[in-house]
Amino acid sequence: MKFRTLTCITAMTVFAALVAPIRLAAQDQQARHRKQTHYAVKELGTLGGTQSGANTITNNGWAEGWAELPDGQTEHAVLWRGQAMTDLGTLGGPSSAVSFPVHDDRGVIVGNSETSNTDPLGEDFCGFAAGTGLICLGFHWQDGVMTPLPTLGGNNAWATGANNRGQAIGIAENSTQDPSCIPPQVLDYEAVIWGPKPGEIHELSPLSGDSVSGATAINDNGQVVGASGTCAPVSIDSPHAVLWQHGSVTNLGSLGGVTNNLALGINNRGEVVGISDLAGDATFHAFVWTRDEGMRDLGTLPGDFLSFANTLNEAGQVVGQSCDESGNCRAFLWQDGVMTDLNTLIPPQSSLYLTDANDINDHGEIVGYAFDQSTGDTPGYLAVPADCGGDCEANLSAGQKVALPENVRERLRQRRGFGRFGAGLMRSH
Repeated sequence: MKFRTLTCITAMTVFAALVAPIRLAAQDQQARHRKQTHYAVKELGTLGGTQSGANTITNNGWAEGWAELPDGQTEHAVLWRGQAMTDLGTLGGPSSAVSFPVHDDRGVIVGNSETSNTDPLGEDFCGFAAGTGLICLGFHWQDGVMTPLPTLGGNNAWATGANNRGQAIGIAENSTQDPSCIPPQVLDYEAVIWGPKPGEIHELSPLSGDSVSGATAINDNGQVVGASGTCAPVSIDSPHAVLWQHGSVTNLGSLGGVTNNLALGINNRGEVVGISDLAGDATFHAFVWTRDEGMRDLGTLPGDFLSFANTLNEAGQVVGQSCDESGNCRAFLWQDGVMTDLNTLIPPQSSLYLTDANDINDHGEIVGYAFDQSTGDTPGYLAVPADCGGDCEANLSAGQKVALPENVRERLRQRRGFGRFGAGLMRSH
């Protein structure tokens, strides 16, 4: 990421005129803070390693994501349900994951998994840290059975989301070897909808002039959002945030930049969130898009440089991540026009520092990634709205910003590179 560093008034009459509105603004911000929901936070387990991450929380309380195995090199897709943790397994390869908010409340989980077969074209489509170069496929999991999803004739695919109508969405390769692809990518890929019938796959075309596309989220009305651009590994920046509906694709615009424009979430009201570069493409900010108002910049938490909006619920609450120039990141909740550090809304005795908020359900429950300051581990977490006995302010964390260890910042970069289509956390200087 090309980072850049973003008079004294002596007349007492001018100073007096300024103090009143500043004080009122501060009081208004404090009043809004008092109205914020507060959260009990729970650490989610691993499969023997030191890392895990929760990427989705359904309305029936299923938290889904990935967890590291004892070897520290592989991870499996997992389901946390109540006190139980279920290893979803793989499609024959070493690693799998639920990488995006899924939003199916009927017991269906989708994600991506390595198979046991080497990619004949040398691609690394899944992009797990071990870099195995194995063929990657999207999966459908239900009642303990993981099933591979078809491609468009190519070798690889990746399932990113699902709705309550039996539709799953994601990315699937076709058979076109594109000489303009950025290595190691060789084949073009397109956004797809799988279902609702078993084995059914429908291609979602990119914008005119683009060669590839990817779908990241779908609502119960069948509206799909994602990205459209040129052929590259799926961790490379995307130029266009898009919405597919009624057989057509719409460019959602940008906040002024020409790359890193990506839609990540959509609710049933058709409100869209994601990221977009600012003018000059030196950084990107979280956005909310509506058909009536277009794209709105949500900004960052104070002192930060970039932000992600990962998803939103039916109440319009948005969750995501805000980071400074060094990659120190923290989870945020945005509602009623105010972005709040989620760490200021959890009990001070918690050793967890919430680095990312990946999903929020309609009950206000939030999941994401955390840094455990007592162990150095990076587990997933579940944050649940809680009653703090009428003394919320006294019991809350001061929300002091934490300087994350380099290994933790690197893990966040890796997850952003592969865990979100098109969105790299940092770009090189």
